[in-house]
Amino acid sequence: MLQNNPVLKSKINQLWNKFWSGGIANPLSAIEQITYLLFIKQIDELDMKRKADSEFTGEPYTSKFAGTFQIPQTSEVIEKDKLRWSQFKRMKADEMLPFVQLKVFPFLKELNSETSPFTKHMANAVFIIAKPNLLVEAISTIEEIFEEMEKDSQKGGQTFQDIQGDVYEMLLSEIASAGKNGQFRTPRHIIKLIAELVAPQLGNKIADPACGTGGFLLGGYQYIITQLDKNKNKIVPDEDGFIRSSVSGLLTEKIKNVLEESIFGYDIDVTMVRLGLMNLMMHGFDNPHIDYKDTLSKSYNEESKFDIVMANPPFKGSIDKGDINESLKLNTKKTELLFIDRIYNMLKIGGTAGVIVPQGVLFGAGKAFKEARKIMIEKSELKAVINMPSGVFKPYAGVSTAILIFTKGGETGNVWFYDMQSDGYSLDDKRNKLENNGDLQDIITKFKNRDLDKMVDRKQKYFFVPKAEIEKEDFDLSFNRYKEDVFEEIEYEKPAVILEKLENFETEISAELEELKGLFE
Repeated sequence: MLQNNPVLKSKINQLWNKFWSGGIANPLSAIEQITYLLFIKQIDELDMKRKADSEFTGEPYTSKFAGTFQIPQTSEVIEKDKLRWSQFKRMKADEMLPFVQLKVFPFLKELNSETSPFTKHMANAVFIIAKPNLLVEAISTIEEIFEEMEKDSQKGGQTFQDIQGDVYEMLLSEIASAGKNGQFRTPRHIIKLIAELVAPQLGNKIADPACGTGGFLLGGYQYIITQLDKNKNKIVPDEDGFIRSSVSGLLTEKIKNVLEESIFGYDIDVTMVRLGLMNLMMHGFDNPHIDYKDTLSKSYNEESKFDIVMANPPFKGSIDKGDINESLKLNTKKTELLFIDRIYNMLKIGGTAGVIVPQGVLFGAGKAFKEARKIMIEKSELKAVINMPSGVFKPYAGVSTAILIFTKGGETGNVWFYDMQSDGYSLDDKRNKLENNGDLQDIITKFKNRDLDKMVDRKQKYFFVPKAEIEKEDFDLSFNRYKEDVFEEIEYEKPAVILEKLENFETEISAELEELKGLFE
């Protein structure tokens, strides 16, 4: 993971400071402008790679830089090949800035068809870097970041990089407003964990109703292409113990099309929509399906459509009651509850969700809290409740959270509880990598091999609880409600023995004091 590399972290900090000193102090504006540059570079590299793969496999491929481009509001026509990052990065500062502003960026905005979500949401995008030196310095730093990431991936044996997402996460960690309104990026190792638990397959339709930069969508995509990799058993596990492949360039056109038509994301922040679209395109999606949409509102009507939903929806928001979609039956304005209802409705019968919720959802006493839990227990098969330590989302927030795994239309029998005590990182604001992977791999192993006969001991950090018992407890899903405390009996020495030890100790002190007095006489 990028933040575990001190050199990369230093480069990201340099990039952030250059934008700050260059007059772009708004955090999201800086992130968006940096993403444009990352995107321009990555699209160039991806295009080159896909051309080479096409020559190797014989699969047809038309370069995005083939042909010409007419500069908007002019009669000038330019070869698209000249708009590559690898071409303009050599220009002098005074030449580069107007070239990127007036030619490269307009080309970028029209990279896809007029009807694509990317073109639609990029229509109002603005390139606001106005200082030639800032652009040159930013490009130089991004070049250094990519060089270091290449070394990092070769050293770690993992070639799949969520570049934009990593940069976004590290930039967020630098600003005090991170996590405002309950929005912050889910750590990649938690995304990988949830992907392992819900196990999406090729052909499954996957969605995230509050997708942000698209981390869960990429997590599902990466999990699937790893399963398709015939050589996955030879891949070295990453720093969190996960096996992940990056064979997307060798996938057939048919499989690429299946994957592209399988992944859907929605968000109510147009900046996040743009970031998410670019993030997926940087990973080989030609026309990603991420759209500006409030999935809790009346404007969203995708019911019973998806096989897999993975999400970390906003925790702190509320919605105007008059705008809540009629299909959502919970009588509340709390978004953390409404999203459970929404996700349930999005799933097909037999579809599975992996959702992060604040701990309060597990035990809240209000009627809406209870009804939300009943959706997962009575209308679905609630498979797992995994407690996470409160430091998982630091430095953005210290809120305690849990992962819920449930399948729509199934029958809840026994719910598997697990108390994650470590996610492999320090639980302070620094979030330094620990020597081990914490409980991550243990959770996956125990979940996939859960056995009733071996999981009845409530003194352990994982166990089963029957549905009937949960019903008796008013559908409470908090781990501590069912865990049995372990009391250690402490045996104290008899008073006479303690008194004798004190007397001996007093004698020793007296002798030492007499010895000290003798030194000064």
